[in-house]
Amino acid sequence: MTTKPQSSLLTKRRFLPYFLTQALGAFNDNVYKNILLILIAYASIDSLPMSANLLINIAAGLFILPFFLFSASAGVLADQYDKATIMRIVKFAEVIIMGLAAVAFLYQSYTLLLFLLFLMGTQSAFFGPAKYALLPQHLKPEELISGNALVETGTFLAILLGTLLAGFIADSPNAHAIAAVSVIIFAILGYLTSLAIPSAPPTVQKTKFKWQPIKQTRSTMAIARQDKTIFQCILGISWFWFLGACYLTQFPNYAKINLGGNAASVSFLLMLFSIGIAIGSMCCDKLSQHRIDPGIVPIGSLGITLFGAGLYFMTPEHVVATSSLSAFVSAPSLWPIFISLLLLGIAGGIFIVPLYALMQQRAEENVRAQIIAANNIWNAVFMVASAVSAIVFLSILKLSIPQFFLILAAINALVVVYIYFQAPDFFWRFVVWLVTHTMYRVKKQNLTNIPEQGGVLIVSNHVSYMDALLLAGACPRPIRFLMDRSIYNLPLVNTFCKACKAIPVEASDRSSVRTAFSQVATYLDNGDIVCVFPEGQLTFDGEIAPFMRGIDLIIKRSDVTVVPVALQGLWGSYFSREGGAALLKWPKRFWSKVTINAGESMSSKEANSQLLYEYVSRLRGEHR
Repeated sequence: MTTKPQSSLLTKRRFLPYFLTQALGAFNDNVYKNILLILIAYASIDSLPMSANLLINIAAGLFILPFFLFSASAGVLADQYDKATIMRIVKFAEVIIMGLAAVAFLYQSYTLLLFLLFLMGTQSAFFGPAKYALLPQHLKPEELISGNALVETGTFLAILLGTLLAGFIADSPNAHAIAAVSVIIFAILGYLTSLAIPSAPPTVQKTKFKWQPIKQTRSTMAIARQDKTIFQCILGISWFWFLGACYLTQFPNYAKINLGGNAASVSFLLMLFSIGIAIGSMCCDKLSQHRIDPGIVPIGSLGITLFGAGLYFMTPEHVVATSSLSAFVSAPSLWPIFISLLLLGIAGGIFIVPLYALMQQRAEENVRAQIIAANNIWNAVFMVASAVSAIVFLSILKLSIPQFFLILAAINALVVVYIYFQAPDFFWRFVVWLVTHTMYRVKKQNLTNIPEQGGVLIVSNHVSYMDALLLAGACPRPIRFLMDRSIYNLPLVNTFCKACKAIPVEASDRSSVRTAFSQVATYLDNGDIVCVFPEGQLTFDGEIAPFMRGIDLIIKRSDVTVVPVALQGLWGSYFSREGGAALLKWPKRFWSKVTINAGESMSSKEANSQLLYEYVSRLRGEHR
């Protein structure tokens, strides 16, 4: 598994042009859209075809409408044609659209600008499926989480910078002329970077494309529902955009009414939220060790609930109006709000990145773009639902904005529970990784010897009560452990064991042994990883005891890959028997070095207890 920093992808031609193209696209979308909205809001009544409030609402609808109309067709196109070519065509279309927008800005033709906003939404709808479906073709499996983290970081920073620049341009004396020049320049830059994106040809035989939007939409939505995990990822991503839309649309009134801020204060809140998502996206890659780990998702979702609720509880009861941004930022009563908002963004980044990566990984290559298209349609549905929710809670039920934030946090708490029960073993495995890597400096050697797929039997020495946790946190796949029943039945431990599908066994009970070995065989035959400590107990002297004959019985029952693993550096820890009973003595050290060393895999047909004992002993060496 690669240990290169995620930023190394930015030096690769297979990623950098793509990254710049998508970031410039998100940047220019927000420059154009926000300039238009600000100009409409402050335009004279005579220059507008209808009221400013109605135009602003129409503008929001016009940008999102193409995702309903064209996403499915865009997904079919991206699956049948070269994705890099589609991205270049779309970016060239953006240059033309922005050329027309420049003319419309100069002549202050708001009707034309609104129509062009619809076209910008259309080109975004065609860009999205190709954009996300291309990543798995250009990146290695171990780079997919890093690539998505960088994409989400770039996207939200581009949204932030585009929004801030739009405000600056709209406030300048020559706003229309500057806007005209800016949107063309950014569109051209995006097209030029797209020219360097390497080819991403389709994996299916090219067929003649037929324009059948209704039929294609039905087909695309059906394809997305075929895989339960993919559909759950889509719903999770859409829920993220629902929450994001709810928060972002309320920032202006929240800053003004509840925090006493001005227009610049809104930009500051947006900055905190966007930077938080960028930080969370990058942290997600580090926390998951460059692998797709669904266990991070409930952690992110829990953070969204906690820090979203924090916006309610931390909002000051008495509003003190601030006349400047510096006064707003330096107000001590608002610092808890700023911290909560930043942490809310970080939690959002941790939540969203694994979902995108998992969706891309699980989607079949020949329909991956259509899966992305279905995701875009559902995103649009949830964003419309966010507007409806705001109307219901704020306008009809007359709740305050902080109360609305609290309701969102409460609803998201239900999402946390749902996500946990969908994949409890992944959640606990991530928690285990956090705990073990906090307590120890864990070094992993040759874990790539553990196959990525298929049944695997891991055989390890047994030094401490932390052995199973260290292996569970280090292995890129979930492990089912054969565990002593007395430990399995301990309070709290039992909850963890059941979630991780541990296998209880009572060595003195033949019936229990037969049942346990049968479960081991079932897991192995189903393609899972099972770990066994053949010594049968913790070592009393730090040395590896002879392996019990039970390992031979397990090996004979299943034709699987066997991987010997040695644990080094745990003898002498608080959880080992060195110097007395484990857990019943004073700890002697903290954050000590531990090595997990995997040997070369072998077939179960050539393995036996004596051979595995010798192999694990050699792997461990003198380092106990």
